[in-house]
Amino acid sequence: MTGLNKGLQKIEVALKWDPSPLGEPPHDLDIVAGTYRAADPYGAPAYLVHFDSRSPDGTINLNRDSRTGQGLGTDESMTLELERLSSEYTRVVVGITIQQGSGRKTFGDVPHTSVRILEGYTELMTSDFTGVSEATSATVAVFTRDDAGEWGIQSVIRGFDADPEGFGQLMGKDYS
Repeated sequence: MTGLNKGLQKIEVALKWDPSPLGEPPHDLDIVAGTYRAADPYGAPAYLVHFDSRSPDGTINLNRDSRTGQGLGTDESMTLELERLSSEYTRVVVGITIQQGSGRKTFGDVPHTSVRILEGYTELMTSDFTGVSEATSATVAVFTRDDAGEWGIQSVIRGFDADPEGFGQLMGKDYS
């Protein structure tokens, strides 16, 4: 690291949504993080972190996983310890996907969905998915490591019509 700026270090992704009406199938949303190698930053992810998983080195963890959206405050949260990631990785893409087991649901079908990305108490970005209301999955942020080894964030709200498995393979492609 050079200078006094250390870039982003420890990030929290917080997702919340309202539960389904009584008698309806539950809304089940998931945070997904894809990690990409410097040698192939837009290829297949080196690994994905989502429900029931964590990164092999313990730097990306799903701390809370809700299958219904019930509860107060954050329904799902993920921690990314970017400063601990191997220099082999230079890109991490974070997205949100909706489980489609009980029929097709879009972000517009799930009331009060929102995501916040924070470093400590500093809010880096927030979204309510209004711009991708017809999508079933969406990227929300891309973290990249620069030549000095410092991590930065780019807010990238891009919707996809993909189930969770398909989304994991699409989310890191170059769509510019």
